[in-house]
Amino acid sequence: MTRSEVIVRAIAKEITWIQAAWICGITDRHMRRLKEGYLERGFDGLVDHRGGRSRRKRIAVETLEEVCSLKRERYADFSVQHFWEKVREEHKIAIGYTWLKLALQAAGLAEKSPGRGRYRRRRERRAMRGMLVHLDASTHQWIAGEPMQDLMVALDDADGRMLYAQFVPQEGTLSTFAALKHILRRLGRFAELYTDRGSHFCHTPTAGAAPTTAHAGQVSRALKVLGIRQLLAWSPQARGRSERAFQTIQGRLPQELRAAGIGTYADANEYLDKHFLPDFNRRFTVEPAQAESAFVPLVGVDLDLLLSVQHQRSVNNDSTVAFEGLSLQLPRTAERAHYVRCEVTVHEFPEGTLGVSYQGRLLARYDRDGQLLAVPAPRPAAARNPQQIGTTRPLSGIPIVRPGASERVSPAANGRRAQSVRNSAARAGRATRRRVQPAATQAGFPARGSSCPQWGRGHPEPVTACPPLRRRALPPATMWTAASAITQRRSTTRRQEHRKKRAKRPRSSPSN
Repeated sequence: MTRSEVIVRAIAKEITWIQAAWICGITDRHMRRLKEGYLERGFDGLVDHRGGRSRRKRIAVETLEEVCSLKRERYADFSVQHFWEKVREEHKIAIGYTWLKLALQAAGLAEKSPGRGRYRRRRERRAMRGMLVHLDASTHQWIAGEPMQDLMVALDDADGRMLYAQFVPQEGTLSTFAALKHILRRLGRFAELYTDRGSHFCHTPTAGAAPTTAHAGQVSRALKVLGIRQLLAWSPQARGRSERAFQTIQGRLPQELRAAGIGTYADANEYLDKHFLPDFNRRFTVEPAQAESAFVPLVGVDLDLLLSVQHQRSVNNDSTVAFEGLSLQLPRTAERAHYVRCEVTVHEFPEGTLGVSYQGRLLARYDRDGQLLAVPAPRPAAARNPQQIGTTRPLSGIPIVRPGASERVSPAANGRRAQSVRNSAARAGRATRRRVQPAATQAGFPARGSSCPQWGRGHPEPVTACPPLRRRALPPATMWTAASAITQRRSTTRRQEHRKKRAKRPRSSPSN
């Protein structure tokens, strides 16, 4: 809508004057001026009549031509500030600095300075240790006379404590796994990991697009399994704490290594663990807002297999696995005869070795040349102690079948399954009667009988009366086996009656 249409709607009371000012992008005070001008002069009151008149402070064209000529011919290497001073003092041209700068930039005689960027707000530290960990690397001439290497550093955001520091030839996936394994084993699982946008941390699908962690990256896969949230920094200023920490480290560590007489990176890594890290944490660590820790101990997680570069392979017919031109021979194991055509995982460990695992169990380790290093010892078979489910009482040698087990078959089970359950219960009942019958006869109970009203309700029929104490004193195994025998005999009787009824049915004569 144009400004006149908005004012017409405001006059027609379709919108308020404040809403009209908000739509036009002007203040309420200026909208009142437009309203008064429209009521007095109509649409002509909405037009700015300053057009066509020259500005009072307009610089003459001759002056601009002279300034540009001086800049181009005599003062080409002068800065804008220096040239403005010369123009005012020596050439007596009264012109402001801003006017001069804009004129030179429009004529292409001065470069425009880059923008200062958007507004950035300082991020507060996390409240507890273990909530956020910074992981970054810095390339620097740490040891004089040695090639430059990367220093991997992990910092806790809550107190600025250095959790890990190690020299590596090049930052990458394996160095990241080594740092994560060190932190997870010593402190436990943390909540978030803050990194840059390196290719081993994220993936950019197309040029100019935003990076994403939803890809098949090794580091992203491990962090998702561990439940650690991954944060990507969009600028070095976003990781200001790690950048300032590296500035401090670069100003102290090379001098300390030289003073200690260290000339190799292997000795420098040892110096980091024993001397530099404790001294750095003592001097630059701050107190967190909360004294509690957010680190969670890891239990039941194989970090060696998880924090490794994984590749899927199939086992060949000769029990070998092909990987990067190597032939990794699988050793003989007690758990399985062979792994031919099985899908296995080849691991590249941060230590520089290789490994082959199957369904989460490491089968063998190799060096980078494919030579077998060590065969994992087979796990001893667990001692089996048969126990009844739901009780600590050892099972007896007599098969136990609960009364009515042959009849309690799921309605969803098919006929074959139900028949199988009945047959199993029948076999167990027959074996139980053969074993239990002599003991029951010695206790005063006949092997067969059906005159007792309590027969089949938890105990067999006694010879004499059935006192309550005698019934309660019966062993559970005797009660269960006897009741099972009665249940099987009843089932047999029903089957026989069913066969007799079918035999009595008249047979239909064959049709001609």
